[in-house]
Amino acid sequence: MVTDNNDLTCECFCFDVEKVNRIKKDVTATEGMARFFKALGDETRIKIIYSLSQEELCVCDMAQIIGISVAAVSHHLRLLKNMGLAKSRKQGKMVFYSLADPCIKIIINTALKHQNSEHDGYTLSK
Repeated sequence: MVTDNNDLTCECFCFDVEKVNRIKKDVTATEGMARFFKALGDETRIKIIYSLSQEELCVCDMAQIIGISVAAVSHHLRLLKNMGLAKSRKQGKMVFYSLADPCIKIIINTALKHQNSEHDGYTLSK
């Protein structure tokens, strides 16, 4: 039982066996998620993912949008592609990138909404 907001730990150690067992067997589904969120933990990669959530873009477009070199964008895109977050297609001399999964756009949009909302007096926005 939590006694007040300053003490966020229980006063005694006990747990709900049924609840713990049910959730514990399903928690393995989260394996690999840290890697996914680590990829999104970089400011440049977030900007790239956000840009790709708007529409398919080539490396040169992204370099102009984000304000970094084509080489830097290519480096981040290679990481995102290797992690299965971005995909590419070649058209003539151009290579276009897009999100590998539409769920990524949902995650980004949800994070943006959350960033700008208040939760218990705490905001994520600067």
